[in-house]
Amino acid sequence: MTGKATGNPLSIVFIGAGNVATHLAMAFEKSGVGNVIQVFSRSIKSAKELTDKLYASKPVSEVADITCDADLYIVSLVDHAVEKILNSIPGNGAIWLHTSGSLPIDTLAGQSERTGVFYPLQTFSKHTYVDVSEVPIFIEGCNQEVTETIRGLAEKISKKVYYADGELRRRMHVAAVFACNFTNHMFTIADDLLRKDGLSLEVLHPLLQETVRKAIEGNPADGQTGPAVRGDKAVMEKHMSMLPPELAEMYSMISQSIYSRHNRT
Repeated sequence: MTGKATGNPLSIVFIGAGNVATHLAMAFEKSGVGNVIQVFSRSIKSAKELTDKLYASKPVSEVADITCDADLYIVSLVDHAVEKILNSIPGNGAIWLHTSGSLPIDTLAGQSERTGVFYPLQTFSKHTYVDVSEVPIFIEGCNQEVTETIRGLAEKISKKVYYADGELRRRMHVAAVFACNFTNHMFTIADDLLRKDGLSLEVLHPLLQETVRKAIEGNPADGQTGPAVRGDKAVMEKHMSMLPPELAEMYSMISQSIYSRHNRT
């Protein structure tokens, strides 16, 4: 349970109970931004799992049960579900924010005259601790006044708050997918390959740590190593012969991308 917010906390409703919602809801209460009075999810189990971590919040699974008199609404759903859910919720005068890196700000235009974006650039998992104060949060408001209001909220939970319009946010999201989601998929493939020989990704931990260190502390392009950057076709062909067709195709495509990136004329 988080401690009760002090001062004059906002009443907050979270529409969504996933990874992002879980971390933001807890951060809002811990920082004193406000009390999360309600969490909506189509799964009452998911909603309750989040409300159990909060001060005094009610889980709901029916759109009709979402209260209409809160101060702040945070829409934290998968992108394709947002429009359908919002079409069933009447608008009001509250502040409405979404947390998507891809959706435009006007996604919320029908809900209020005070809308914006509150996009935390981080990978979240419900049961893994993240220090939200170190997470970059990118904000956008429908006007300058709302933008500054959102900035004030963001600065209470994070030391790294920046403005980003929809186009910049979409480009950052693409970059984040490459840096995080695609990279993690490569870790998963490596782990799958190693487990076939009775090993695990643990044997690569020192390699992964050094790779990430070089990418963070320097220029990732300067840290590129391996047969692709050298154009070592013999090694690459031997590797591909050891892989199933779909992975061999992926190996070839990525190797060509690496070679092209590092051998530009």
